[in-house]
Amino acid sequence: MSYVVDFTIVSSTGLESSPVAEALAGLRANEARYFKNKYDHVFTVEPASEATATVDWVHGILADERGLSIASRPLEATAFQVQNIRMAYVFYENGLSINVMYTIEEGGKRAVGFKLADGMEVPEELSGFKFARQKSKLAGTIRGSYFVIKKEH
Repeated sequence: MSYVVDFTIVSSTGLESSPVAEALAGLRANEARYFKNKYDHVFTVEPASEATATVDWVHGILADERGLSIASRPLEATAFQVQNIRMAYVFYENGLSINVMYTIEEGGKRAVGFKLADGMEVPEELSGFKFARQKSKLAGTIRGSYFVIKKEH
């Protein structure tokens, strides 16, 4: 069942099993606010078990581009298109959020972003990345990193 993410009243619905559920909910709400303000897009997620195509696409990019496999269980996912950009998000039980920005036109920007919810440790599989800090009213301190996608997916 899909869930429209509200960024005015932050709820941990769907994320309750995470040890950092409130911080992860703030991170998810932060993304919802961004897409509403920038693209007038309503950020809607669904359980990862119902979004296997999205989760598989994100995991396939991670494996193909960097040989990465995420150990934590995916809780929720979403995929949508804004303008000419295909977006996908997966939210994990440990507090990790992974997004894929994939411009449809050849030669456009394509990247994978990692965001860590406040209070979580850097997962072992991402220990090789440097994380920058960003303050958010909804999510506290967000630590983020990314890499550029080189191949076609």
